[in-house]
Amino acid sequence: MSFTLQPMNPEAYRRDTRRIAFIVIAIFVLLAMLLSTLAVQLFGEPGGDNFRFNLGGVLLGLLLTIALVRFKLWSLPWMAPAVYGWRLKRSLMSITNVMHHVTAGVAAEHPAALRLLRFYHLGVTQMHQLDGNSSALSQMVREIDQHRARLEALGLPTEFDTLEPEWLVQVRQIPV
Repeated sequence: MSFTLQPMNPEAYRRDTRRIAFIVIAIFVLLAMLLSTLAVQLFGEPGGDNFRFNLGGVLLGLLLTIALVRFKLWSLPWMAPAVYGWRLKRSLMSITNVMHHVTAGVAAEHPAALRLLRFYHLGVTQMHQLDGNSSALSQMVREIDQHRARLEALGLPTEFDTLEPEWLVQVRQIPV
């Protein structure tokens, strides 16, 4: 599935994702407490060691929270910033996993590798801006600028805001 970079306000993104995190944490805490209490009430012994029932309630609360977020909340509009951030990081990780092929392809001026590296640079730039991590981004500026200049010298476009899955397939076939 392709992924397209979208313009986002970093301050609004951080505010919204913090709010989403607090909501998910609250859901987890409530479910864990409720299920732990219920497990102890149903299976526990008064004054006995009920640790395993408390732990079981917490683990079940965690599983239910994950399922609730993924299958019910994920598609709701207020979750969009967190979903976007997750998809951005997953897209960047899919490129990182084949970076040795990308590097070899860029050296050989393979079109898909050149595009993939440019998308990676644009995505990493946005990720660091959204996360407020300017120091990590400043370490990459030279590499990013060099690659953009290389694309311009080759007469290729420099704006690739969509990650196309076929680029990954093509790059995986480049010998390293």
